[in-house]
Amino acid sequence: MATLCFHSPSKPISYFHPKSKPSPPLLSKASVLRCKASVQTLVSVEPEPVFTSVETFAPATVANLGPGFDFLGCAVDGLGDHVTLRVDPSVRAGEVLISEITGTTTKLSTNPLRNCAGIAAIATMKMLGIRSVGLSLDLHKGLPLGSGLGSSAASAAAAAVAVNEIFGRKLVREELVLAGLESEAKVSGYHADNIAPAIMGGFVLIRNYEPLDLKPLRFPEDKELFFVLVSPEFEAPTKKMRAALPTEIPMVHHVWNSSQAAALVAAVLEGDAVMLGKALSSDKVVEPTRAPLIPGMEAVKKAALEAGAFGCTISGAGPTAVAVIDAAEKGEEIGERMVEAFMRVGNLKSVACVKKLDKVGARLVSSVSR
Repeated sequence: MATLCFHSPSKPISYFHPKSKPSPPLLSKASVLRCKASVQTLVSVEPEPVFTSVETFAPATVANLGPGFDFLGCAVDGLGDHVTLRVDPSVRAGEVLISEITGTTTKLSTNPLRNCAGIAAIATMKMLGIRSVGLSLDLHKGLPLGSGLGSSAASAAAAAVAVNEIFGRKLVREELVLAGLESEAKVSGYHADNIAPAIMGGFVLIRNYEPLDLKPLRFPEDKELFFVLVSPEFEAPTKKMRAALPTEIPMVHHVWNSSQAAALVAAVLEGDAVMLGKALSSDKVVEPTRAPLIPGMEAVKKAALEAGAFGCTISGAGPTAVAVIDAAEKGEEIGERMVEAFMRVGNLKSVACVKKLDKVGARLVSSVSR
């Protein structure tokens, strides 16, 4: 198998430093992938399209999950982005054209080299060695920018999966994660805790970045887990929130966060929502530096816990707050208290929703055969 290579940071990634710029059957190949230079073609023969058009969906994601900064994330059901991709004879062979962007924002560039979906689509086309076909892409944003719900990753994931599907699904999901990482690196940094669960679904642990080593964590089918997501009318750009992170931490905080991250992984595998919530709420490194930058966040967390949530933290870089519970009806009550706290203390309007874990990840929604 050809080596997978992507641009990675020029210096080793320090755990707390901001980074330098730099469907289910597809889990059959090894998930340890080495990245040293630019993305390379992985197939010996250029595949022909098997569809004239496809529509794909990629879910929202919750990254970090408290103490799992940059190495833990999960996918959330029901929220996300859609991509429609077509074989287009009017587009130059080997290229992709972004023809339309609709949904929650129209501020995004239609230049494929400056758009998350475009960058991921191009990377996937290069992996497949596509030189004879041009593609046009429509992006429908279901996620707002700067929400802390993996907006850029959802666009990248939907685009990468769309290209892979239209050419007969030649790449496995872990390879598509690398295509998405090419996009993430140019937008918010070389981190996979959004793009990996967006593509693979469920909970994903990033054991290593060089080489990339992804470990899906299976939450038991017979256990219930709900996420209460409360998004205020406030934008928290990832780059700004990363700039607030400490460059050094006390050893005692390192030990504490390591133990909480281990407990979080154990809770996922055991389906223990109570322990998951306790661990998720216990970050002593990242959340304490970011929460003060989001008006009312500390009060929102307190309100969630007092209302019965098992745990609460910032989703990704924020500003969305995420709480966990094991019953949807209770989650709605918790969401109401969190919305009230955002308004009372932060003077921010917000919306709440209760969602389940998305165990599938980015997927094909519809297709038109040739």
